[in-house]
Order: sequence, then structure tokens, then C-alpha cells
Amino acid sequence: QVQLVESGGGLVQAGGSLRLSCVASGNMFNFYTMGWFRQAPGKEREFVAFISHDGSTTEYGYSAQGRWSISRDNAKNTVYLEMNNLKPEDTAVYYCNADQYYYSTYDKVYGGKAWGQGTQVTVSS
Repeated sequence: QVQLVESGGGLVQAGGSLRLSCVASGNMFNFYTMGWFRQAPGKEREFVAFISHDGSTTEYGYSAQGRWSISRDNAKNTVYLEMNNLKPEDTAVYYCNADQYYYSTYDKVYGGKAWGQGTQVTVSS
């Protein structure tokens, strides 16, 4: 089972930016579809974005469209989430997700099997 470790969360003012990183263990990273989800207190986990194994295809959830960008560096076993124009409603724990299957089957509700421990993002008004 791949291990995922997120970093880059923190406290930022509204309108600011953060870049989240997620490092995966093992030597199979370049086969995985990678995704980001988030969960705010009292709310269900929400799909943010995913990227195909080779980086050629990305898709974003409504909250991320036009503001954020997902990317990956397969040489570093790392996926990134660049978040710009942050809003207080973006406050949540952000989770990295890995799926061993092709991106066209990526489950945007439940994600793949592997999850990181999460990183807290807090946006102040």
C-alpha cells in the first residue's frame, strides 16, 4: 500500500495563496491517478482535483475551478495543489489520494484506496 504524506497547509489571509505537496512512497507513483479532497468541519469530504498518471489530464471540482491548479512531478513522487485567491470557505483539512486505476475511472466521490493524513488549511477573513 502506497503511503502518502501531505505538507504545505497553514494559516493564510483571504486572497492569499498556498501550495500543498503530497509525497508518495514506493516506485509505482507514475502509474497512479492522484487526487485532492477536502473536508470542512461538519461537512462531507469534497472532491477538489485529480491528475492522470502522466499529468496529461486534470479535472477540478467546482470550488477549485479557475483558482487552483494540480500538477505532479513523477521524478519526485510528488503531486501539488497550487491554491490562489483563497477564501474563508476554503478552510478545511486537505487530503491527498492515490488510485491505481486509469484516470477515466477515478471516483470523485470516494477516491482511490490510499489516503494521506491530511493537512489543515485555514483562511482568515
